[in-house]
Amino acid sequence: MIGPRFTTNPFDDDHLHEECAIVGIQGLPDVGAHAALGLHALQHRGQEAAGIVTSDGDQFHAHRDLGLVGDIFGEKSVIEQLEGTMAIGHTRYSTTGRPNLRNVQPLFADFEFGGLAIAHNGNLTNALSVRHDLVCRGCIFHSTTDTEVIIHLVATSTGGTVVDRMVDALRQVEGAYSIIALTKDSIIGVRDPSGVRPLVIGKLGDAHILASESCAFDIIAADYVRDVEPGELVVLDAGGVHSHRPFPAAPKRFCIFEYIYFSRPDSMVEGVSVYEARKRIGAELAREAPVEVDVVVPVPDSGVPSAIGYAHETGIPYEMGIIRNHYVGRTFIEPEDEIRHFGVKLKHNANRAHIAGKRVVLVDDSIVRGTTSSKIVEMMRNAGAAEVHMRVASPPVSHSCFYGVDTPDRDELLAAKLDVEGMRELIGADSLSFISIDGLYRAMGEPGRDADAPQFCDACFSGEYPIRLTDQENGNGNSKQLSLLADTA
Repeated sequence: MIGPRFTTNPFDDDHLHEECAIVGIQGLPDVGAHAALGLHALQHRGQEAAGIVTSDGDQFHAHRDLGLVGDIFGEKSVIEQLEGTMAIGHTRYSTTGRPNLRNVQPLFADFEFGGLAIAHNGNLTNALSVRHDLVCRGCIFHSTTDTEVIIHLVATSTGGTVVDRMVDALRQVEGAYSIIALTKDSIIGVRDPSGVRPLVIGKLGDAHILASESCAFDIIAADYVRDVEPGELVVLDAGGVHSHRPFPAAPKRFCIFEYIYFSRPDSMVEGVSVYEARKRIGAELAREAPVEVDVVVPVPDSGVPSAIGYAHETGIPYEMGIIRNHYVGRTFIEPEDEIRHFGVKLKHNANRAHIAGKRVVLVDDSIVRGTTSSKIVEMMRNAGAAEVHMRVASPPVSHSCFYGVDTPDRDELLAAKLDVEGMRELIGADSLSFISIDGLYRAMGEPGRDADAPQFCDACFSGEYPIRLTDQENGNGNSKQLSLLADTA
């Protein structure tokens, strides 16, 4: 049985959500506090639970709990227990299934070579199949995360070193992943061969840091060095950063939605400023879908950079015509639709003085279900807007993601059910346009989308999945992601 859905903000249901963030630090004093700060900067990638495991070279120390990073690690006594100079941390966004402490990462296990903690961002698309084989071999699972599959593969490997075992384990899995692991004297970081999920390297003095995004470096005054390359495994220890290339090369397919929405705008991802990328997307959208209006209004906060780009390209004034309430917390659990729709007003309010009598173009990052979009359009009309147009800084989201992003089933995606005109009628806008997929690629510095070899993972728009969906093909499609299986406890 699938339990009720818990979200930090149940009214933010018209966006896709990343499910995890990871951070690893080697060689810093007060490493627990530094790791907690890094996770705090990455809170947008997961708000349900967080954990940190540290090593002092002899023993491991861990603290994991449900909730926000600041609540879990806000007490000095908790941080003081996280002794050592090395740490890895994880923050999680759960979707279907109750948040459960046994699923909170990093996971830890004792092996014959010593202890190993591991944390994972992404999704293994053959996790159910591998898990079934491992259970038949006598492995006992204690969580419903696909990360535990990797732990059992490491345990059953005959590799000579922990790196050999990790490589052996990852050669048996498919999917999208960025992984960090902690031994008593080193940190291992690795990205899948297609590089779908991000992982970056930073430096603070002689210490080295791994994180999902570079904004985790800024909060602790570290410098961004570079991205971990697709298929690269790095080892951080007292001797520095050691790079290995243990996997066959594969076409690079970084998730393009990281630039549209997932990553923080102040991050550098794949060497690109997310903020600048979003402004370029907005400018390209303006060239593709101009409209005669009086004011450009972003749907905050994720629509702001694209709206700035749209306004700059067109010369139309930009105004904060919608004000967001940042203090909407966990007000309801599994709200009925009418309560969820009412909740949009708890999160957004029209800035009437800049809306009344104006022709307005709203700029948002995406439309998923369409529930929020229709309420925002209605809000603009109630505030006296003469016309309400909508421009969207992504192509229509028409397919579910199986690579570590929370997306509804395809039959809940508005673009899978309606064409653009049908979507326009449903949300009540005077006009509706999305950036084209070629326009999105142009904004990212490409001449367009290479139909034979796309430069990014864009499966949520195109339906072309770059990594095999083994569990789906084997009839295990009732659960898109093993890490989201319903907990019964």
